[in-house]
Amino acid sequence: MKTRTIKSVLEGQWVMEGAGVKLKRIFGFGDTSLTDPFLLLDNFGSKDPADYIAGFPWHPHRGIETITYMLEGAVAHGDSLGNSGVIQGGQVQWMTAGSGIIHQEMPQATAGGLRGFQLWANLPREHKMTAPRYRDIRAEAMPEVKGPGYAVKIICGEYDGVKGPAADILIAPWFFDVKAGPGAEFSLKVRPEDNLLCCVFEGGGYFDKAKERALLPGQLAVLEGGDTLACAASPEGMRFMLIAGKPLREPVAWRGPIVMNTDAELKTAFEQYRKGTFIKAGRKT
Repeated sequence: MKTRTIKSVLEGQWVMEGAGVKLKRIFGFGDTSLTDPFLLLDNFGSKDPADYIAGFPWHPHRGIETITYMLEGAVAHGDSLGNSGVIQGGQVQWMTAGSGIIHQEMPQATAGGLRGFQLWANLPREHKMTAPRYRDIRAEAMPEVKGPGYAVKIICGEYDGVKGPAADILIAPWFFDVKAGPGAEFSLKVRPEDNLLCCVFEGGGYFDKAKERALLPGQLAVLEGGDTLACAASPEGMRFMLIAGKPLREPVAWRGPIVMNTDAELKTAFEQYRKGTFIKAGRKT
């Protein structure tokens, strides 16, 4: 057994996206090899509707999957497959854009505010043009694996023989919500072939055996080399997203909401969007 070490710590930066949504970009539009196969991670959260109510009006995606995990609040969704509904706190929206989908995500003003994550996962070259697919995952469908002082909520992937509800995902990622009690110290078994990312969003703690660097909310650790993750929570406890996947190691051509392998493919995608031929096929689920 070899314990992972911290390769890099990324600091989230405040940005404005969509029609005027204030959010913290943990990573994105940078060195994709560091987080491969993941492209972007946004952490949104505010009690002021002015920070999010403008939302994300109709826009296209191709070549990726977008995963939205709502912690608090509600977001209304609609797409070119005919799906529509409202994602509530504790729920997940998993959208495979594939060959092309057009959708909108419009936050709802609520007394408790809005809080959550959106992750973009790249699709392999051979599956860039797969049929689009949309799934809502209810909070009660996500199982938990508990250990001394910690609990792992499994959204996608398998841990300790327990599988998450997001099945048949092309890149077979892990997407876990991990809670640790005050001062808890524990180890998690991880797949040695994966890039492993841990993003703290409550409390704080360590992901290195020597406890040399404490991470706080809005910080993400990129960990390398091993099959074990050492975790130690602060006296306040810790909550973090564990994101893991095997690197694709493929060329990335990326502009806005579309991610392909070549500039020529990007040009074709945007030309099709302008001409109204962007949407190819899809599955309504």
